[in-house]
Amino acid sequence: MRLWLAAPDPDWRVAVGESIAVSGACLSVVGSADPRTGELVRPGSAGADIVFDLSAETLLRTWFRSSATGSLVNVERPLELGDRLDGHMVSGHVDGLGRILSIEDSRDGGRVMAIGAGPGLERYLIDKGSITVDGVSLTVVVPRAERFDVALIPITLEKTSLGRAAVGQSVNLEADLVGKWIERLVPAARLRS
Repeated sequence: MRLWLAAPDPDWRVAVGESIAVSGACLSVVGSADPRTGELVRPGSAGADIVFDLSAETLLRTWFRSSATGSLVNVERPLELGDRLDGHMVSGHVDGLGRILSIEDSRDGGRVMAIGAGPGLERYLIDKGSITVDGVSLTVVVPRAERFDVALIPITLEKTSLGRAAVGQSVNLEADLVGKWIERLVPAARLRS
């Protein structure tokens, strides 16, 4: 499957092979396209659409397989070594899908969103732990088995696709990178003891 993404800003330039996080999934740029005609243009052209090829694994683990023209996505360039780290460490390797179960307004102008996590992801849901929802770094609140809440502040609602999210919508989930490494390494260390 091929994905065309409108440049988030007229000055955006990308190179073939560059990694871009699209709603939390790390995708590699395969080209640039003229936004009016869809024809491929010289990579790095300012304001050109960004073109990605989506693998079977990406389609299996994300909601992109059911996306439609005009779908709203979050876009983020990768961290450069030496940059300040905001949020938590994520790789853009989506662990699975979740589904928005409910959305409630809060008194502070934000919202509380309840999300059902896919099977196997519940082990990463730790109260005040980190989770990425469609590429947005958030804090888990009150995990209950395969369900958890996240609190969304007004700026998150304004600047990300989560502000327009709807109940029943699928979302890409990535668990905390450090937690996944600890889970992988601790049992191996115990076997050597």
